[in-house]
Amino acid sequence: MDNTFDNYSWLNPPESYHILDGELSLTTQPGTDFWQQTHYGFQNDNGHLFALQTSRLTFTYALQTRYTPQGKYDQAGIMVYIDTENWFKASIEYENETISRLGSVVTNLGFSDWATADIETQLEVEIYYRLSRRSKDFLIEQSKDGYTYQQMRIFHLDQANSAIRVGMYACSPLESSFNALFSNIRLGACVCEPQN
Repeated sequence: MDNTFDNYSWLNPPESYHILDGELSLTTQPGTDFWQQTHYGFQNDNGHLFALQTSRLTFTYALQTRYTPQGKYDQAGIMVYIDTENWFKASIEYENETISRLGSVVTNLGFSDWATADIETQLEVEIYYRLSRRSKDFLIEQSKDGYTYQQMRIFHLDQANSAIRVGMYACSPLESSFNALFSNIRLGACVCEPQN
């Protein structure tokens, strides 16, 4: 029996998803996103999130995702979720046939930021993420091969007092839909050493 996701639950489940051999595949629904207020003024909290709730104050959580975006802003990646106004996500967002954005969003107290780096668009996105927690502070890293990781950012979630949800997310903010596959999912001891 596959018990990889025994303690996971959905926030906004998609109409179509499948779990097999420790992997999750899903099809996004159009008009789904996570964003709060800043710059654009709108608020969306209807993206698809499949996550584990944990009270561990130190851990590292890692996953791999593969997908072929079909429309602008299509994205799939890793997420920390406390509530509508407090969360984090990291992914590659499709922009156009030339440029995509490797980025992350930190949302504290109802306001989102967006930190990005332009990267070359690939027909099929394949990337690993590794998230490490130390209380309210987090480190997010990304990798092409799952062995050599590069830091994306260090960030703080003000409301991460104890239990949080951590897992995989995907969404299609406009009118597209795509398939995403999540695999190599691991939760373990924190690999991020505290700085003195």
